Amino acid sequence: MQIEILYLRMNIRKTGRKFLKAGLLFVFLIVVALWWCDRLIKKRSDSFIYGSVSDIPRSKVGLLLGTSPFSHSGRPNLYFSYRIDAAEALFKNGRIKYILVSGDNRKVEYNEPEAMKNALIARGIPETAIYLDYAGFRTLDSVVRCKEVFRESQFTVISQRFHAERAVFLGRCYGFTVNGFAARDVPAAYSVKTGIRESFARMKAVLDIYVLNTSPKFYGPQIKIGSI
Repeated sequence: MQIEILYLRMNIRKTGRKFLKAGLLFVFLIVVALWWCDRLIKKRSDSFIYGSVSDIPRSKVGLLLGTSPFSHSGRPNLYFSYRIDAAEALFKNGRIKYILVSGDNRKVEYNEPEAMKNALIARGIPETAIYLDYAGFRTLDSVVRCKEVFRESQFTVISQRFHAERAVFLGRCYGFTVNGFAARDVPAAYSVKTGIRESFARMKAVLDIYVLNTSPKFYGPQIKIGSI
């Protein structure tokens, strides 16, 4: 009886070690994949990201990627404020003629495009220069819909650098002429969760392009920017 118990314990330990090794290998592969996707996106987008208003090429449209004006804690969202600053600077310096705000509006009580539109108007941007895309649920949706719905294949993405890099990568993979303008970044302590989330978003972006062939959730009728 004691021998049987001893053998059972040994088998359990062996099985546990196998699962541990498999788990460690899985984690290692995930870390390598995250690193590789990060390097790929940076390499493909780096030369198209600008941080100076005077340096970035002019575009008819600036694609302003949406976010909420408030964080989950209820405090003002710096990502939001700094993106509005960037869009205002590009528009008032003649680097873009129109602003397409693309964000999430899947719930009535949550409307990123309208919030950004109101903030832009408060900065003196004419309402006639602002267009809204309510179906920008993901960065891929925003980028692809700019071409397929709003008929613009050449545009400037406006967001923080990490986000602009991913958007430019997606746009360039689709064959669009896309540049990115890096809005002011937030303090490092403010963005730890965002940084972790971005790592996995980059891996998903690579999978969307090279494996999954992902399409936007919605398309809809075409809208010509500048027609009103």
